[in-house]
Amino acid sequence: MKELVVLRHAKSNRAYLVDDINRPLSPEGMERIQKIAHQKSDFFDKAEIIVSSPAIRALHTAMIMIRELNLPLEKLKIDNALYTFSGFSVIDYVYALDDRWTKVVLVGHNPAFTELINHFSDAGINHLRTAGCAQITFVGDQWSNLYKGEVVLGQKKNNV
Repeated sequence: MKELVVLRHAKSNRAYLVDDINRPLSPEGMERIQKIAHQKSDFFDKAEIIVSSPAIRALHTAMIMIRELNLPLEKLKIDNALYTFSGFSVIDYVYALDDRWTKVVLVGHNPAFTELINHFSDAGINHLRTAGCAQITFVGDQWSNLYKGEVVLGQKKNNV
């Protein structure tokens, strides 16, 4: 069995005139990810690895979640490959995950994460909102052979 948790970064602050990758979280985003971390703590418990995009807003989201749940910081990995907005790229990323991991958390961006959730489940969501999350459980022991899994969404169906 494999379990994938997808967490979109929390709301960013566009007031800063910085490159996209350097955009920080807004105060509202920081508050929301704190709440989501506690409300959906079962999504993140027992994760063997938490992989984040290097974008400041994604990395900050991951760090807040880790801190709020007292998870070991050693579980966090930053991977440039997750700084993408392409669903195809993140789907390929999942297929290439190391089979030694049974539960993986990915922290990144839309529209890629909406496409990822819809590819690996029958959720049929329109948009993964900021700080939105989904947990997909698969039957199988190889990431490269996964197809559709059972999904639990972090919020209401069409605006997760």
